[in-house]
Amino acid sequence: MATQQNHFYDMPSEQEAELAAASGRILAACTGQGDQTTLRLIDDNQEITVPIKAIHMLADILNQMALGNAISIIPIHAELTTQQAAAFLNISRPYLISQVLDTGKLPFHMAGNRRKIYFKDLMEYKAQQKAESKKTMARLAQLSQEMDLME
Repeated sequence: MATQQNHFYDMPSEQEAELAAASGRILAACTGQGDQTTLRLIDDNQEITVPIKAIHMLADILNQMALGNAISIIPIHAELTTQQAAAFLNISRPYLISQVLDTGKLPFHMAGNRRKIYFKDLMEYKAQQKAESKKTMARLAQLSQEMDLME
């Protein structure tokens, strides 16, 4: 079994972004037969069968590269440290601990004497925060219109 790693990639060069855009469009059109598809690798003169979900993930990666974004691949069940989770949420580690973890807003478990957070839980928390922000912004816009503050 392969060892599990979290992969972080640098920002793509302009040439890589252009190549990613072109190949991503072609790959996005690939639907395969059911749950899998076969790819032909010209360099090695081989064919490989891969899950169609992997094709969709690769198309998403290429799309992000085409936009000039750096990519990271983290398994959904990966355990993150509080520092990694805070960096992901763009908040300080002390705030994460005191205002998010200790208040029960985000589940965590202990590994020895250290808090660990599952990536899937972090993603759910982030989605919940985003939804709450959108709801608050919509309410503010509504109040602004009611008070005739919009010109």
